Amino acid sequence: MALIDPTASIHSSAIVEQGAEIGPGCQIGPFCVVGAEAKLAANVELKSHVALAGDTTVGEGTIIWPFASVGHQPQDLKFAGEATRLVIGARNMIRESVSINPGTVGGGGLTQIGDDCLFMLGTHVGHDCKVGNRVIMANHASLAGHVELGDHAILGGLAGIVQFSRIGQGAIVGAGCIVSGDVIPYAATIGARAQLGGLNLTGLKRRGLDKAEIHRMRAAYRALFSTEGTLRERAAQLASDYADMPLVQEITTFLLAEPNRSFILPND
Repeated sequence: MALIDPTASIHSSAIVEQGAEIGPGCQIGPFCVVGAEAKLAANVELKSHVALAGDTTVGEGTIIWPFASVGHQPQDLKFAGEATRLVIGARNMIRESVSINPGTVGGGGLTQIGDDCLFMLGTHVGHDCKVGNRVIMANHASLAGHVELGDHAILGGLAGIVQFSRIGQGAIVGAGCIVSGDVIPYAATIGARAQLGGLNLTGLKRRGLDKAEIHRMRAAYRALFSTEGTLRERAAQLASDYADMPLVQEITTFLLAEPNRSFILPND
């Protein structure tokens, strides 16, 4: 039978399958379905009509709104029912009609979401994605499979991230952008086919950078996308020149982590 904490509240029309684990203070609203392998930590709230399936763990204080589909079979024709997982962190807000898929064997078997994220209406997180903390995905933004989304990243409405792309920490993707490569940390993308439009200055200010630090970040950005040498060579030089700036080091580490990756670049 299901393991339901006595302090949990479950509407009479909801279905909690045998084997599910429901933590203290959880609220499960009308017409929700919680699958047999689901595990809800303390104070999770399912508003109504939420469908939760598979080996899915939902962290403490997360709220899921109506018609969200969480943990159902990934949209991958190679998937053949293997045992894979979805792990969602604490205090996330998963709004109406969001879909989040578990992992696949080919991608490591895990889709993972951090803490304090906001997934607005109709957003999609594909199989084997890794989403950081305090991420915002605006209405109908979508992640294809195997995407990595860094902490504090923001995706505008209808943005689409192509499979295997990486969006760096603190980056912002403009509304409607299609991203088919890696976006460096703290950058801003613009255009229907994404290109870099500079730094995410609003995000940097929110992180507490003063004018002098932002000026140095902009100088580093200009140096990174100058015409001298290759991108990797410029990144390596930047790592040396800005050894005292942790945010620049994050950008250079991101660029140099793996060879032969494709990056989103400025248009000029």
